[in-house]
Amino acid sequence: MDVLLDNSDLYVRGFVTTLQLFALSAVGSLVLGAFLAMLRVSPVPVFRSAGSLYVTVVRNTPLTLVFLFFAFAWNLLEIVRISFFTAAVTALTVYTAAFVCEVFRSGINTVPVGQAEAARAIGLTFGQTLGQIILPQATRSVFPPMVSTLIALLKNTTIAAGFSVFEAGGIRQNLSERGEPVLEGLLWVAAIFVLLVIPLTLLQRALEKRWSVAR
Repeated sequence: MDVLLDNSDLYVRGFVTTLQLFALSAVGSLVLGAFLAMLRVSPVPVFRSAGSLYVTVVRNTPLTLVFLFFAFAWNLLEIVRISFFTAAVTALTVYTAAFVCEVFRSGINTVPVGQAEAARAIGLTFGQTLGQIILPQATRSVFPPMVSTLIALLKNTTIAAGFSVFEAGGIRQNLSERGEPVLEGLLWVAAIFVLLVIPLTLLQRALEKRWSVAR
């Protein structure tokens, strides 16, 4: 307990940044992932191919390489210079969006094809069919796995510590510099992460129970 209390400033600052990274990246990845999912199920072959290419490339690229690109290579392009924090949010968003896309797509696939055919028969456009018919029905099966994706995102934020962003993953180095017992400090980091994940896990279980889809 002494390690936690004596270095409370490190833990507070680190986990505040972690939560900021998580919140911004979660919103960004949900928006981008939903857009990619629409491309993946689009009736236009070019859009489907573009969405499939994005998901295939990003999902098979290590997250560390995505961080390297946005933290260092992006500014070399001299388009818009971004800070390390912004680079971390962008990297997490771009990477997680590929997984969010597949969650959305799997949820859309649980809706019977006849629903879309009936919507087209009464004259609804693709956008109207997706927004008014498909997505509302897919919501039940989408939320539980989406929470799992967000939990993975929360844990992935620790990679930002290797790219000049002080968050929970950077607490270890600072404890070492202060001469504090690193192992005990890391145990507190792990414990706090567990406390952060528990509400998401409880939410996931509640949604699974409430919106369980009969197979």
